[in-house]
Amino acid sequence: MPEQRDGSRHPGPVRGVCPVDRSGIVDGVTLIDEGDDPYRWLEELDADPAAAWVRERNAATVAALTGDDAFSAMQAEIRQVLDADDRIPYPGWRGDGFYYDYWRDAAHPRGLWRRTTLAEYRRPEPAWDVLLDLDALAAAEDENWVWDGVTVLKPGHRRCLVSLSRGGKDAVVVREYDLDTRAFVPDGFTLAEAKSDVTWIDADRIYVGTDLGPGSLTVSGYPRVIRRWRRGTPLSEAEIVYEGQDDDVSAYASHDPTPGYERDFVARSLDFYRTRSFLLTPDGGQVPVPVPEDAQWDVHREWLLVRLRTPWEVAGVTHPAGALLATRFDDFVAGGRDLTVLFEPDGRTALGYHVWTRHHLILATLVDVRRRLEVLTPDGASGWRRTPLAGVPEGDDPWIVDTDPDLGDDYLIAATGYLRPATLRLGRVGGPVETLKREPAFFDATGLTVRQFFATSADGTRVPYSVVGDPTASARPTLLTGYGGFEVSLTPHYDGVLGRGWLARGGTYVVANIRGGGEYGPRWHRAALRENRPRAYEDFAAVAADLVARGITTTRQLGIEGGSNGGLLMGAMLTRYPTLVGAVVANVPLLDMRRYHLLLAGASWTAEYGDPDDPDDWAFLRGYSPYHNVRPGVTYPPVLLVTSTRDDRVHPGHARKMAALLGAYGQDVSYYENVEGGHGAASNNEQRAFLSALTLRFLWRRLGDR
Repeated sequence: MPEQRDGSRHPGPVRGVCPVDRSGIVDGVTLIDEGDDPYRWLEELDADPAAAWVRERNAATVAALTGDDAFSAMQAEIRQVLDADDRIPYPGWRGDGFYYDYWRDAAHPRGLWRRTTLAEYRRPEPAWDVLLDLDALAAAEDENWVWDGVTVLKPGHRRCLVSLSRGGKDAVVVREYDLDTRAFVPDGFTLAEAKSDVTWIDADRIYVGTDLGPGSLTVSGYPRVIRRWRRGTPLSEAEIVYEGQDDDVSAYASHDPTPGYERDFVARSLDFYRTRSFLLTPDGGQVPVPVPEDAQWDVHREWLLVRLRTPWEVAGVTHPAGALLATRFDDFVAGGRDLTVLFEPDGRTALGYHVWTRHHLILATLVDVRRRLEVLTPDGASGWRRTPLAGVPEGDDPWIVDTDPDLGDDYLIAATGYLRPATLRLGRVGGPVETLKREPAFFDATGLTVRQFFATSADGTRVPYSVVGDPTASARPTLLTGYGGFEVSLTPHYDGVLGRGWLARGGTYVVANIRGGGEYGPRWHRAALRENRPRAYEDFAAVAADLVARGITTTRQLGIEGGSNGGLLMGAMLTRYPTLVGAVVANVPLLDMRRYHLLLAGASWTAEYGDPDDPDDWAFLRGYSPYHNVRPGVTYPPVLLVTSTRDDRVHPGHARKMAALLGAYGQDVSYYENVEGGHGAASNNEQRAFLSALTLRFLWRRLGDR
């Protein structure tokens, strides 16, 4: 791992650890354990007692943190950012030459699905062709619709399958829509609310996995049975083409319509990281795609790409975890093993992602958590040529917004930074690059800088983190965030809401790239997997201590925030390191590690965390489960828990029970549960502005009011 850039040494071991007493009893008080959960009733989502409890806690939090001019001003400033007319309308390409966009603003809080031409998009104020107005649809149908995406039929691009969520849930209603008539298709393909998987085969057939009653879903709540559904026939009679197992995460199917390379695949996700895949033959046979189960793979025309999570020995050669390999698909399925190495990681570099154009492959790599882009071109017998990708300004963090491998070698590229608004450019591999749009500056960044440091974790691992703020200022309120799970990498991006509500008011912002993420490839993720999860918490604690040692902040002025798995991180920091931080915000958090696998989609995450029903796994889960490690007699930092009643991924019971337990012990705990919003906790900009202002007000109140 790289050295600290300023050459300073680590300040020493992290202090303030709260030891775990595994007996379950402290000073005669029985703690929460698998057989003793007095707050289980709060898992009853809409039951009257639980709903009344939520209303009471919401009212108390709103009364304490809102209602004055300062809160209203902050909320209004944030809403201006979210609804700004001069934001970049990031487009998507669907193979028909149009620029598609989904847009929300003050006049259209639910949003417009729309498209335009390149000539119009180049204009400061393009003329948009509105395909579907979700506000009008919700009003006409008296439904709380939230947009959840669309799948367009190729070729032709006339029909699409629209996914609509009630209140922002993962479960959606799917309805067929005609882009010519701007209307839903009478008697078209329609699915009731479920966590469905759908994809087009042709104009009259789709692959579908959905909830058709007992046996149709896995224990994780995702499709187990995949059917080939023909237009005009009952779904219940559709041909079953593939079935997974009850304890799989899901089963799914896909169709590649590329002319000359039409292929159909089915697969079962054995767990979050392992998949068993098959090529469907015209006679209904299933030919295995013989890649490692834990590898990621994709097919583009004649090419198969394989991205490894663990080492793979092929023809006497062992390829390392994190490598990207290329071969010709048909040859490989037939038994050939002629693999070309396109990328291998090193101590500082990992593969972020890859994306195809028609003739080229774009690789995005991470070097100490900063992205670099290059183009690889298959070149016959001489292998693959490499060139830098044009359109990446020095010092910016770039990402590929979209490519259109059906039509050609154009690409949309955006570049940004913590303090630099994004610029969107249109390029062509080997050709020109033009600037299409620039994001406005939403806050004054004068005098602010971005610095990267490395903290030393408990086992000696160097952990990178970025500090955004005034480098000349004395210790001040600081907001530290992290995630540390599921291979997710936290990279620089411009955030106008955070800029206005935190940086412009004198706060410092810090992003920790702890283990469990993908910043340094599979090894970085696996280092905090299952029984090694506490390493992520040790990394985060090391960053917190390093910030104090450098004089960037003080313990009292240090706030931390995270969501989902990052909410679990916040809960672990709260209970394991209660004296290390001054305030904690946990959004849609995972907190009860004894029952997480029994609630909603939790069973799909046992490959990440472990199985609580396995005594060996529960032994290490019990050691850090936040809900099971709250101790009477310990003073915890103030905490704000935010969740959504309609989150059908991480059950709101996690946050509810934690708030009740902390409250029973007399801790400073604030709680807010939005009635809708799903796993994002908000379904429109009004709700997002309120929740952002609520969070920032809590942090400023606890860390130093501005």
